[in-house]
Amino acid sequence: MHNLHYGTALITGASSGLGAAFARQLAQNGSDLILVARRSDRLTSLADELSGKYGISAQVLVADLSRDEDIARVEAQIDGTEHLSLLVNNAGFGIKDRFSDGSLEKHLDMIQVHILTTIRLLRRALPSMVEHHRGAIINVASMAAFLPYRSSTYAATKAYLVAFSQGLAYELRDTGISIQALCPGFFYSEFHDTPELSGFKRSSIPKIFWLEAEDVVGESLKALSQNRILCIPGVQYKIVAWLARSPLTGALITRIAQLRFGRKFDPFEDG
Repeated sequence: MHNLHYGTALITGASSGLGAAFARQLAQNGSDLILVARRSDRLTSLADELSGKYGISAQVLVADLSRDEDIARVEAQIDGTEHLSLLVNNAGFGIKDRFSDGSLEKHLDMIQVHILTTIRLLRRALPSMVEHHRGAIINVASMAAFLPYRSSTYAATKAYLVAFSQGLAYELRDTGISIQALCPGFFYSEFHDTPELSGFKRSSIPKIFWLEAEDVVGESLKALSQNRILCIPGVQYKIVAWLARSPLTGALITRIAQLRFGRKFDPFEDG
């Protein structure tokens, strides 16, 4: 646990997975929370748990971040928060359909949630952070940003978040604001249990590549305290990312990923 205290942190996708893990670790450090997600019962249960255990304030905001009107309500919440110290853009989802034969609406929703919502919330939060010369942003991207082996839209949105975060960090280098692109690989959560990813077999991924959500968040907060812009949790993923980004090995690593996890060895196929 890294003793980072943020006055108030807003976390999207907070009802489970990384979002809930961020909430727990930040609450343990004394941060007040604004928890945003679609599932009211999950959010309320988490807010009650953390406020009771750590004595912090935990507000609940139920919102579907693929809907403009719900995004606007989160923007209004940011406006009404005296000083938001940390914004964790964690909301997101995956789909198993390929772009050529899947639902276009799902792909457009993904672009909305991963990119447009992130940009809107960031733009709303930054002026106050800049004014106070204090604050931090975590944009949850993915290892898919470096290995676009299956879902082209998912990988593209995550690659955008990495590039945007790096560029934004440069823009804000003299403001006292920390920017991070968090790029986890596979970790245990409900991410693969959604209807969009029905049929996914965890056993198709070697155990060495599965991380715990709590460990991913722990590495993220440690990297944030060190002002590291790119955070890739897990030694195994650091090695994979280095190989994928190298001019000498990048094409080979991408091809291996495509063969192992793509159409030939598909984790969604029966058998």
